[in-house]
Parts: sequence; structure tokens; C-alpha cells
Amino acid sequence: MIQPDQIRRDALRWYYEFLSKSVEGQPFFPKDIRFGKVKPSDTLKEFSTIRKEIEYLYQNSKESIGYGYRIEFVKIKNQKIGEQSFPARIFFEDQSDYLRYIRKGQEFEKFIKTSEKIIAEFPELKQWIINNPQKIIDNFGKWDDLIKVCNYFVKNPKPHIYVRELPLDISTKFVETNQTILRALLDILIERHVNADETNFEKRFNLKYNEKLIRVRILDKKISHDLFSGVDDISIPQSQFDTLKIPCKRVFVLENRTNFSNIFNFLTLPDLAESIAIFGKGFQIGLLKSAEWLSDKQIAYWGDIDAHGFQILSQIRGYFPQTQSCMMDFETFNAFKDLSITGIDTKVSELDHLNPEEHQLFTYLLNQNERNRLEQEKIPHSYAIKKILEITKDNL
Repeated sequence: MIQPDQIRRDALRWYYEFLSKSVEGQPFFPKDIRFGKVKPSDTLKEFSTIRKEIEYLYQNSKESIGYGYRIEFVKIKNQKIGEQSFPARIFFEDQSDYLRYIRKGQEFEKFIKTSEKIIAEFPELKQWIINNPQKIIDNFGKWDDLIKVCNYFVKNPKPHIYVRELPLDISTKFVETNQTILRALLDILIERHVNADETNFEKRFNLKYNEKLIRVRILDKKISHDLFSGVDDISIPQSQFDTLKIPCKRVFVLENRTNFSNIFNFLTLPDLAESIAIFGKGFQIGLLKSAEWLSDKQIAYWGDIDAHGFQILSQIRGYFPQTQSCMMDFETFNAFKDLSITGIDTKVSELDHLNPEEHQLFTYLLNQNERNRLEQEKIPHSYAIKKILEITKDNL
């Protein structure tokens, strides 16, 4: 026989469905509780226990306490126990009985008022509320400010300012600490303006953000003087890097995958006419892919001779097919093999953008259990300068 605690658990499980139906304007009551009916054979075996359970069930019903579930009884005659009443139906008759029973009356009233307020401002959010009633409750106390933020973005879908510059009378950290719920709302409200492929909140909703910096050295003194007042070492945000128009022909990209140990290679590159150098950051090389001005430049990538170095080479060549490798060949590896160390394993065995010689060296390194990594900074400076100058002559 079902007991009051099970009825309460069932009733609570219905709660969010009930909220959804309330917003939809769909009837929810009367709502029956499913339970196993008493069998005659059980009655004979456990008559005393069953009678106590029925009595306890009745004592906690609306008939006894004035609210909650109701019980409809049916009389059954039995030769041994005579005529007895057993529950035939247990149900909540109306909303008032249900809410009082699960002690959610005040919360429900607040939910309805909040939902009506949101829908009055943004009718297009009605279906979202129906699908996500718990989100309304989880964010009680925030909806006035959430509506302010949403109204601002509806009127300014591409603000291009920092989050803390939003001209709203709310806490400066409110948007930052409520990004999850705001994303769900703004994805609906300004859908046409959302950068759907972006997971970062600021990028997704056209806000400024703390961008990663790209470090550039100007190797041509004339370019440095004419465009940068003689400054030859600069770090700039990615979005500004994308819009550069440096009149150079050649770009060197040097890897820095794990630390700044390669900085000296970057800093000691020689003066080279019509050339610049970019200090890469390993797999963050993807920061360069939107810089269309690099598409017609001669690009030389110099990274560690190891599996990861060739992965990065393949990656940048995927963006800029004209990229050539620098000192990432068997000649260089064999010349300084005694300086090689054991690298980190990689699960990648095929790369799409390597030439045959590069792929042969990549495969060779994968098959070595040790001494399969020659770090960039291990290569003598004189050798590196010689190879870099050879590249510049080959491209003349």
C-alpha cells in the first residue's frame, strides 16, 4: 500500500511539469497518483497491517487535515473479513491542495509573477520558460538586472565595449558572474547577431575582451622607423594584429611551446630587409589564422624538431600553404643529434600539410623511443643565422 511519504515524493516530481503547464495555461488537475491496488489474497494474509496502512493514509489526506490528496474508497465484501473499504483512487483535486501539500505556494506565486514579467518584456522567451521553469526559480532575485542586461543587448546587439563598460545601474561584476543564464537568454533574443561558433561569452556577444597578445619584431629598420617610430619589438592584441598592413615580404614564425627559453632566438634574429618575425606560442599559432594580410607573404616557420613541432608546422601551413619550414630537416637533426632529448608522446600519426621529407622525419621521430626531440635553442646561433640567410637568398 502506498504511503504518504511516497505520495509526497511523487507530487514533488511533478512540480516542474506543473510550472510549465501553468505558463502554457494548460490544466494540470485533477492529478491522480498511481498506486498498486490491494488484492484479495493480500487482504487475507496481511489484513491487520493493511488496515493500519489505510488508516495512516487517511489521517494524512485532505479528508483528515483539510488539504492535500483525496481518497476515494470502494467497498469489497469478503466471507472471512466481511465488507471493508479500500482506496480506489488517490488524487489531488486542485492547485491549492497540491501546493499546500508540497509547501510550494509562495514559490509558485513568485514564479508566476516573475514569468509574467519576463514574458511582458520578451514574449519570445515564453517557450524557454516553459522548457526551463527551474531556471526562473534558480535565479530569483536576479531577474530585474537580467532584464536590464537583455534590454541593453536587444537595443545594442553589437556593443563592442568591455563588459564592465555596460551603461547599466547594476554591479560591475553582474554579467561576469551570470554568464550561463545570460547566454541562454541572449541566444534567443539576439539570435541573428550571435557568433554561434564562439564559446567565449565576450566573443559570442560582440563585446571587447582581454585578448591574447602577439609579439612581433620588425627586422627591417626602415619599416621600424617609418611605421613604428623606430620601435622594433611590439606586442599587440590579436584583433589589431589582424588589421596590420606591414609592407614586408617575409615573415619568420618562431615557436615557444612551453616556456621562454626560445626568446633569445627571437631576439637575436639579424636585421633583414622587408622582414618581420613573430614569436609563436605553440598550438596558439591559431591566433594567426585570421590575419589575411599574411596570405601573400613568404612565411618561414622554425620550431623544435619533434612531433609537436611538426604538428604546429602542419597547422600553420593549413592556414598559409606557402609556409616553408626552417631547420626542421634531417640535415639539422643529424648535425646536432647528440643534443637531442626524449620528447613527449603524441597520438597523432598523420599530418595533412607536410611535404614528403618533413613527413619522413616526423615518422622517424615517432618511431624513436628516446632522443626524439631537438629543441630549437640547442641549435648554435651561427648555424641558425646561416640557415636563415639561406632562406632569404632563396626567396630573392
